[in-house]
Amino acid sequence: MRYRHVTTVTLALGVVLLVDVLRVFLPAVITIFGQAASTPAELLGAFAVGWFLLALAAPALTRRVGVRPVTLAAAVLLVLARLAVNGQPGGRLQLWLATAGLLAGLVWLAGAAAGTDRPVPGLALGLAVGALMHTALDTYRSAFFGDWPAWLAAVAVAGLFLAGQTRPTPPAGAGGVRSWLLAGPALLLAGMVALSPAVARTATSYQFGLLHSDPGDEVGVATVPLVGAAPLAVAVGGFLLAALAPPRRGAWRWLGPVALVGGAVLVALERGELLLPAVLLSAVGLGACLASAGAADGGTRGGTGATGGPGPDGGGQDPAQDGGGQDPAQDGGGQDPARAAARRGYAAVAGMLVFAVATVAYYAAYDLGHPNAGVPVAVAALVAAVALATRPTPSRGALRPAGGGGGSGRPVPGPLPSPLPPVWTAASAAVLTLLAAIASDELLSATNRDGPPETVRVAAYNVRMGFGIHGRFDPDALARAVAGADVMALSEVDRGWLLNGGHDTLDLLAERLDMPYVFAPAADPLWGDAVLSRWPLDAARTRPLPAVGAPTGAQALGITVDFGEDVRLAVVATHLQPPPGGDPVVQARAVADFAVRYAAGRPLVVAGDLNTEPGDPAFAEFTRAGLVDALAVARPLPTSPADAPRQQIDHVFVTPDLAADDAAARPGTASDHLPVAVTLTLPPT
Repeated sequence: MRYRHVTTVTLALGVVLLVDVLRVFLPAVITIFGQAASTPAELLGAFAVGWFLLALAAPALTRRVGVRPVTLAAAVLLVLARLAVNGQPGGRLQLWLATAGLLAGLVWLAGAAAGTDRPVPGLALGLAVGALMHTALDTYRSAFFGDWPAWLAAVAVAGLFLAGQTRPTPPAGAGGVRSWLLAGPALLLAGMVALSPAVARTATSYQFGLLHSDPGDEVGVATVPLVGAAPLAVAVGGFLLAALAPPRRGAWRWLGPVALVGGAVLVALERGELLLPAVLLSAVGLGACLASAGAADGGTRGGTGATGGPGPDGGGQDPAQDGGGQDPAQDGGGQDPARAAARRGYAAVAGMLVFAVATVAYYAAYDLGHPNAGVPVAVAALVAAVALATRPTPSRGALRPAGGGGGSGRPVPGPLPSPLPPVWTAASAAVLTLLAAIASDELLSATNRDGPPETVRVAAYNVRMGFGIHGRFDPDALARAVAGADVMALSEVDRGWLLNGGHDTLDLLAERLDMPYVFAPAADPLWGDAVLSRWPLDAARTRPLPAVGAPTGAQALGITVDFGEDVRLAVVATHLQPPPGGDPVVQARAVADFAVRYAAGRPLVVAGDLNTEPGDPAFAEFTRAGLVDALAVARPLPTSPADAPRQQIDHVFVTPDLAADDAAARPGTASDHLPVAVTLTLPPT
């Protein structure tokens, strides 16, 4: 029992560290190797996938050098890289440290697979603990630089992991190939939807937003939730309960795979109001599929280690009677231990390669324009197929005819009970996740108790998913960049993309500014545009814009700022996506038309990254609609790229009744754009 717990906990902590490194590696490839979108998406994908391909050599290395020395060395390198990344928040050094950590983590995973034939409890616990830590540290500090909680968490996890790695582990049997093959797909689905605190918070903000708005207008719009990540507690608890409990048999075993595929289909529909059921369904379904795959992981070779010593009195099967105690029909039984270990190692790395290819295929679609909705469905279908194809071994002590004939039988070791009590573990994780969600959320407030102001400062900022020009994720720097603004329109807002580390950039920024928000999806329900305000917001409305050849989706978000005493300001936030080699004229015309109709005679602001410069045809569409360039007095006012601005593509347009003054673009590198801001004098009432 002692060895089973050590192996399970060590594997879980290793998964936490590997996931943390991935949360740095993936966005570093985009923001640092990608050089602010100047590197072709195909090259980015090849760079990322190449390291996973390189890890295919790890099983051969463990077979030649030995499982234990390779695994221990890789574990040490993983820990060193993880701690080094914690102190290196950006730049090329961060990219290479994260890359080294990733490769070390993949080699460690292959070694762990070679030495462990029952990985499901450890994998499940690792994914759940990672989600809990990511929630408690507000979705970003556990992976990136930060204050003392980040260092404390990183050092504690790393120390316990290395301590467990130095302990001896029981000999492994021939099983476990299917379970290890699902490690990568499970990590992908957990990070994309099932166990992501950012996705859970965003899903809640679609379903239970607190800002006042007409129900007919806020369809497809997300607003501030009361306790955003609370549904994750249900997801984590359901996932662990399903993963650790004995798998269902008969027709009931279809429930998990159907739930998982159903959750992935809801994700593929790309509707915000379906995100919450997608999270819950995929979490429980993923856990059940892991349990089914783990049902083939029988007793260890020679009956050793997991529950006792060798021989009939040690809780195992006499190797002279059963050739190692593993059903030869299951996962390649009858093999020599070295070959079985290599198969598990290759299965683990192949599963992570599925993770890499699926991640690149899904997110590269937003640059290349190919359909991607089927990617999570395909991965879920793969997991479901492996789970359904698994034939559970007989229960421990069940009889099986000897020698393939009828007549006499002998006891056969079947699946061992989970080293973790399912109900207690699931309930504890759910309660801890709920407490972490409550502690990490802040109630944002807006007020108009002082009456309408005479002036209001409006800002427009492309926040680049929260990543600065040097690849540093720093919501504090974003908040400083727009300090002093009363209303702001944000572009490229990421609310939980795994590719970007799984952060809810909007919530992190809103908490620092203490400003409620309204979010409208553009590319998908997690990526789009937002408006924040010091005053109450209502009457949200969004309109999708024609793509006209641009790969990334676009929309126009209309929201009304309520200053009190019947003084209101209409604000439209957008991010135009130009077609290849062209100007976003069609989208500009659509936004101008939508904005004028939405304002209905009230003072109006249209702001955002418009990807057009003064004098261009798209720019003229706004002036043709009767709007005024509020930044005209400060031009030229280049805003991109942030470290050497030369393009004037971020704009604020207003109706003539709003007098503009003090226009500026504040220098900084918290994004790859500079924020623009202008003070507007409201018309007299």
